[in-house]
Amino acid sequence: MFSLCKRIRVLPGIALAALLAACSPPPPLQIGFIGGLTDRNSDNGQSGLKGVTLAIEQFNRDGGLGGRMVELVARDDAQNRETAAQSAQALVDARVEAVIGPFTSGMAEVIVPITGKAGIFQVSPTITSMAFYGKDDNLFRINRTTRDNARDYAKVMLERGQKQIAVAYDVRNRNFTESWLREFEEAVASRGAAVVGRVPYESAPDVEFARVVRDMLQPQPDSLFFISGALDVARLAQQARRQAPRLPIGASEWASTEQLIELGGDVVEGLLIVQNYDRDDESARFKAFSEAYFKRFQVNPGYSSVSAYDAATVVLQALKARSKGETLKTAALRSGPYTGLQQEMVFDANGDTTRKVFFTEIRGGRYVKLP
Repeated sequence: MFSLCKRIRVLPGIALAALLAACSPPPPLQIGFIGGLTDRNSDNGQSGLKGVTLAIEQFNRDGGLGGRMVELVARDDAQNRETAAQSAQALVDARVEAVIGPFTSGMAEVIVPITGKAGIFQVSPTITSMAFYGKDDNLFRINRTTRDNARDYAKVMLERGQKQIAVAYDVRNRNFTESWLREFEEAVASRGAAVVGRVPYESAPDVEFARVVRDMLQPQPDSLFFISGALDVARLAQQARRQAPRLPIGASEWASTEQLIELGGDVVEGLLIVQNYDRDDESARFKAFSEAYFKRFQVNPGYSSVSAYDAATVVLQALKARSKGETLKTAALRSGPYTGLQQEMVFDANGDTTRKVFFTEIRGGRYVKLP
């Protein structure tokens, strides 16, 4: 082809243009990304974008899709319903092959109907709400459900003697937080304990977190729990340490980012929180990823980075396996199981999977895995 392309430059007019076009590399294949990149809890979206970026860069260096490169088209949902709808439609209009994201269930509530109606295959790295479980749609989920996590939290907390628990939850991500709380209430009640306080609030710069914690303490709980993003958990923990320094504190998996430790400092020491990956993994595959991630971005990966990289793995492998005329969802269903960074991913017919998690406590400024 190379020698032919050199020779055709002597041809005139239309013939020359046509043959030169045939010798040009094919246009890149576009993959969409959507997540919160500018909102108050943008650490998840930004880390996820880095994970997807790294996966695509590595894929392209390995030759792409038979020599065709993959291009990432990223859009911000800003944790705002109107912005999310506009960004989702922009990806539909761009005719992307697939979408990776969103990263919160509240935004998925807006985005998934738009991309699904357009027939676009979508893989969310992190959403867990039961509203997206067991649905035969174009959505695959990398994460487990709020039911799975809430039940495991209930077991661990009750084993620690926490039986009268007060909960604060952010209604800005209502689809996730209310799903999580419902499952948690049922789980603790089945074990003879109770959620004795429920304090909703909407995340914003001017939230009076002192009042939120004060309301949590009204029913005299034996522990405090936060279903919120990392920024808010850090501020809630600060008030908890001031008003009830002896009470145990915990937070849902949503907050388990690097930002929680950076912002929380001493006030989040001892906080119970789950991780959906093993930070202490010494396997060659995970170490290679962590080193490549740090080299590329000068920060360590977090849980959304790992999940997003795994989500990109699913999309890219399905693209490679897709036959002519086949939908990407069909290709994805028959192309598994998928080798993730730490766990094998096996999807059922609805695009749901299971994922092992690891309970940790923050000790000495790091997440320490519980035995």
